[in-house]
Amino acid sequence: MIDAGVSLLVDGGWPAVTTRAVAERAGTNIGLIHYHFGGLPGLHSAIASRAADEIITPIIDALLDAPDFAAALDTVRALVSATPGDGRMMRLAVELMPGALRDPAMGEVLRDGLRQARARIGERLGELHPSWSEARRTGAATVIVALLDGLMLHRLLDTSLPVDETLDALADLIEDRS
Repeated sequence: MIDAGVSLLVDGGWPAVTTRAVAERAGTNIGLIHYHFGGLPGLHSAIASRAADEIITPIIDALLDAPDFAAALDTVRALVSATPGDGRMMRLAVELMPGALRDPAMGEVLRDGLRQARARIGERLGELHPSWSEARRTGAATVIVALLDGLMLHRLLDTSLPVDETLDALADLIEDRS
């Protein structure tokens, strides 16, 4: 049912995600939606959780798999450059934000996904920089997640965004290259 809901979200946004449409797409009856999710609000939260996971987890996994800073920048470069080409991910991202702002339960789901992403990045920063305090790791993780989010949004809105130049400038700033 959740997969059916995510599919409907991609196809038509939140207005398309009704109990009837989800039941029909999933090949089940509406009663099961009420039984498992307590109704449409619970179903929407479950769909938002799955959609957020589809968007956030692969990006964070790819970033955390990078062995060093240069590889991490290359990963970000590839992810941001591919942003406009992945229509499914972009549609989910575009639908999640207003849904999260309108519905407190969906907002909590999205906030939780972002908290988990920051925590995972913070853990990796702790491995790479054991002398950093938890506060410093948390701050750096927050900047990294915001940077990814912002770059992807800007790339979605402007496909001519100079991604390479932007990330080269970031590397220069971090490594204090002149």
